[in-house]
Amino acid sequence: MDRRILIVDDEREIAELISIYLKNEGFVTEMAFDGEQALEAWNKEPFDLVILDIMMPKMDGLEVCRTIRKEHHVPILMVSAKTQDMDKILGLMTGADDYMAKPFNPLELLARVRSLLRRSYQYSKPDNGDNREQNENRELRLGSLRIDKLSHSVDVDGRPLQLTSTEFGILYLLAGQPGRVFSAEDIFQQVWKEKYFESNNTVMVHISKLRDKLEKELGEKLIVTVWGVGYKIEG
Repeated sequence: MDRRILIVDDEREIAELISIYLKNEGFVTEMAFDGEQALEAWNKEPFDLVILDIMMPKMDGLEVCRTIRKEHHVPILMVSAKTQDMDKILGLMTGADDYMAKPFNPLELLARVRSLLRRSYQYSKPDNGDNREQNENRELRLGSLRIDKLSHSVDVDGRPLQLTSTEFGILYLLAGQPGRVFSAEDIFQQVWKEKYFESNNTVMVHISKLRDKLEKELGEKLIVTVWGVGYKIEG
């Protein structure tokens, strides 16, 4: 089935250029040119991924991201002319899975799109039941926390916990090996499936967001920071 991507940018030329590149790769695209149009398109039918500009009229990308994140964990790639680290952190803390600064190389954008879709599909693809070990490992439990790889769902005492595909990937990785300390580089390479580069605070931001969601539901700290080393879930 063709993957459907919503492109949201008030600069029509950029939206159309992104659309051309994606269509050439076999994706189905739809464009919106402000935040209100984006939500109208989203509410008509779901998309597999959203490419979202931050600075737009009527409703900015951060508000669009917050609205979508209330009920959905679709991959969101934010793009912005703002290049400061704090702008990136704000975008990721709002719920985006990845962030790119303008101007960007269209080939790099395609690579990011494929990576996000691959991660989302990795944790939600149907299981044909042929792999017994895979079936046995599809569900993890840590006290009241249940993590189901097959349905890409997490719940605490039966209460569903909304996570993005990136947050789910990090949690599944850490919970799969309690007690093991994963460095930021380990997490990035295993979840993003890309080469890690220094000064990349992406993992830190996603860990912070994930930790807040877990502590709110569990009432206790689950993910522990081992200073100078990385992150772990106590065994």
